[in-house]
Amino acid sequence: MNEAVKDLVKYVVETFAEKKDEIEYAYEEKENVDEITVLLASSDMGKVIGKQGKIAKALRTLVSASCPRGAKRCIVEIKEKA
Repeated sequence: MNEAVKDLVKYVVETFAEKKDEIEYAYEEKENVDEITVLLASSDMGKVIGKQGKIAKALRTLVSASCPRGAKRCIVEIKEKA
């Protein structure tokens, strides 16, 4: 997985989250998809996702645009910590 994509996701998520020390990231490389899962505290979910999911959609657009053409697809999942 591309380190620049990981850094991009961390930067955007930590810009909006208040509890930065509680954020967890999981990276999984599948056959033709790289998946980044962001686990957040419940109080940060709304801040990172944004109204009507606009911030999350913008983050996914940035990540897909930063993946090289012809490489694996990159997906970002935002989940609440259990």
